[in-house]
Amino acid sequence: EDEIVLFEKEMKEFWTKLKGVYGTEQINQTLALRDSCKESIKALSEKWSKKLKEGDLMINKIQEYNNEILQQNQRISENQEHLTEIKSNLNQEEEQKKDLTDSIQELKEELMKKKEMIASKNKATKERVERLCKSKVLFEERLGLEIRRIHNEQLQFIFRHIDHKDPDKPYVFTLSINEQGDYEVTSCTPPLDCIEEFQLKVRETNNFSAFIANIRKAFTALSYK
Repeated sequence: EDEIVLFEKEMKEFWTKLKGVYGTEQINQTLALRDSCKESIKALSEKWSKKLKEGDLMINKIQEYNNEILQQNQRISENQEHLTEIKSNLNQEEEQKKDLTDSIQELKEELMKKKEMIASKNKATKERVERLCKSKVLFEERLGLEIRRIHNEQLQFIFRHIDHKDPDKPYVFTLSINEQGDYEVTSCTPPLDCIEEFQLKVRETNNFSAFIANIRKAFTALSYK
């Protein structure tokens, strides 16, 4: 705009000088040329002024777009970090789930083995108790022995006709089968010093009849003291 004002000033000065040199016709032609030039300059000025304003608007728009893109990039970066954290947590949860599943499976297998072992021991215990019960009549007839089944799958052995002074006097011991499946004497009345030895021997030989016979002999020997 300053250049346009300066140009108009120079044109006026030029026009003043020109009037003193040329005639009316030349002046009119010059005026027409001047007006045409002014119109061209005005139109060009308006055009570029409009272009400059459009350029400023475009620059502002581009700046807004750049700011929006920066914000979107920041949000994307934050979302990616959050997504990475979620994936890491999911992986940890999957590993923990796998470890827990493996532990549960191991516990199940161990429990099944224990159940099978307990069932096997219970079966063996019942079989032994049944064999002892079947021998009850034989022991009662030959050794004057009474066998009773008491609590916790224990058997109570009651000997009589041992003390010749008191044939009805009972000599008693209680037998059970422990967790290892071995015979175990839990009580003995009257007590015998050799009961531990008899217990170890029957575990080694599994000769139960000899075990009963040895205990009866020990009770008989004790009755003569």
